[in-house]
Amino acid sequence: MRILYDFGIRIYYFLVLLASAGNEKAKKWIHGRREWEKRLKGKFGEDDKVIWFHCASLGEFEQGRPLIERVRNSYPEYKILLTFFSPSGYEKRKNYEGADVVSYLPLDTARNARKFLNIVPVEKVFFVKYEFWLHILRAVKQENISVYLASGNFRSGQLFFKWYGAWYKKFLHYFTHIFVQNEESKDLLNGVGIAKVTVAGDTRFDRVVKIAKETVSKENLLKFSNQRPLIIAGSTWEKDEEVLHEVYEQFSGKCNWIIAPHEPTKKNIDRLSGLFSERVLYSEISDLNEISGSVILVDTIGHLSSLYRYGTIAYIGGGFGKGIHNILEAAVFGLPLLFGPNYYNFQEARELISDDVARVIKHTQDLYSTIDGLVNSEKKRLKIAEIAENYILKRKGATKKIVDFVFINPA
Repeated sequence: MRILYDFGIRIYYFLVLLASAGNEKAKKWIHGRREWEKRLKGKFGEDDKVIWFHCASLGEFEQGRPLIERVRNSYPEYKILLTFFSPSGYEKRKNYEGADVVSYLPLDTARNARKFLNIVPVEKVFFVKYEFWLHILRAVKQENISVYLASGNFRSGQLFFKWYGAWYKKFLHYFTHIFVQNEESKDLLNGVGIAKVTVAGDTRFDRVVKIAKETVSKENLLKFSNQRPLIIAGSTWEKDEEVLHEVYEQFSGKCNWIIAPHEPTKKNIDRLSGLFSERVLYSEISDLNEISGSVILVDTIGHLSSLYRYGTIAYIGGGFGKGIHNILEAAVFGLPLLFGPNYYNFQEARELISDDVARVIKHTQDLYSTIDGLVNSEKKRLKIAEIAENYILKRKGATKKIVDFVFINPA
């Protein structure tokens, strides 16, 4: 099986290399890994003590960010290394000030894993949510370095829990301890012989609570949100935007909109500019100018989570594709949540649907009638806000549990 694994890794690299000829993301993936050894050499001294955090992409970074910042503040004697697998994470957070070094993760080969650990004086490793790389995990284990999985979320359909997935279970045994989001995950791991598991919760709750407490006051956005009900559509894909456009036409003059596409490329922004008239780009708004038009297109990165504070209703993108994006960033501000039908793999979505905070949208008319009902019932929105706030506050605290376990009472 290891031979097949190694072959698969190299085939993956070759396919990305081929794609890089015409795909910008693939090109960055390849370019970012070239001469990774040379780039890392000299970044840390022999006497440095390094905590290594690895995130697959931007979403996992936001999940791991509370851990990074708590370690940074509580244990300043450590240096922080942050690595990413995907360009969508690295390119957007390569200048993150909470880490001493930000890098791509090298391709998972036995040789690369040994080189990596020879260059970086790692003392502890945190993988966020998932990412199971055989050679890296094994090399870390052989060096007696503690490695943790934070905010893990496991499902019965995953390879680890299938009869034919026995070889992959060894990946899980390399972890010193696994922190999971729920009891279901713990039960699954216990069922395949993984005993060192703690239900700590999801660190994303700590992240969104911190965002909600930040002082952000933009008078022009407040005025924009007070003119009419404000629908904020976050991390949208083309199918989401098609549905939103039809409802936008039906609500013409009755609502204002903020639309933040998942990929705010020039191509996407130009396409959205053709769909939504009376639009202004977020990058063109100054703090002093009044916002003209009824639609703000967010053509920048890193602002969506704070923009939700101005909203009346949130539409979360991705539900007509592979799955919805982060709904907690909107829930923390007490907004009713709307999203497409592909949500079931997300525990918080299922729970908030049960609590009547979130609604599933299957087609345009569904979205229209749901928005119309919410816009015309302040009482309903206030009730949703109360439930959402309680939901978030009851689930915060995972970051402290994990850091205290690892640094104060290691088991």
